[in-house]
Amino acid sequence: MLENHAKLMQFFSSTEEVVGRKKLQKMIYILKKCEIPFEERYQFHFYGPYSEELTLRIEEMCNLGFILETKEEKKNYYQYRYQLTDSGREFLKHYEMDLPPLHKQIDEMNGRSSRFLELVSTILFFEDLPREEISEKVFTVKSAQNYTDEDIEDGWKFIEKLRSIH
Repeated sequence: MLENHAKLMQFFSSTEEVVGRKKLQKMIYILKKCEIPFEERYQFHFYGPYSEELTLRIEEMCNLGFILETKEEKKNYYQYRYQLTDSGREFLKHYEMDLPPLHKQIDEMNGRSSRFLELVSTILFFEDLPREEISEKVFTVKSAQNYTDEDIEDGWKFIEKLRSIH
């Protein structure tokens, strides 16, 4: 059980912070699709792939004091920030991890918007389909986002770049 929590803490140890619940969900999903061994199960949801398991694990780690969740009030919504705490770092010192270094991939994703990561994770969710069908799916299930053909092409290039990082 704690192995999956430790993997997530290793993820957080590879970055200063992650801003946004949606962004966090998409980053873990994208890493999972890049063959990083995260175990959380995902299903397609309003904002693309979503994991209830991930939400619950993050909540548990916050309750244990391993992850700090900061809630900021914006004009018409709340934004959440996540950081590994000193207690979380201390816990990780006692845990052997088999994850590859994640810094470069996380930095690449953190440099992108949640909207873009939603697109990339949606592409990856349907990646077993032919490319043309994936584009059609994106235009259908994500019509409110108004993605363009160029956005989708950028998404594919981003996926190739992430998968080439080792």
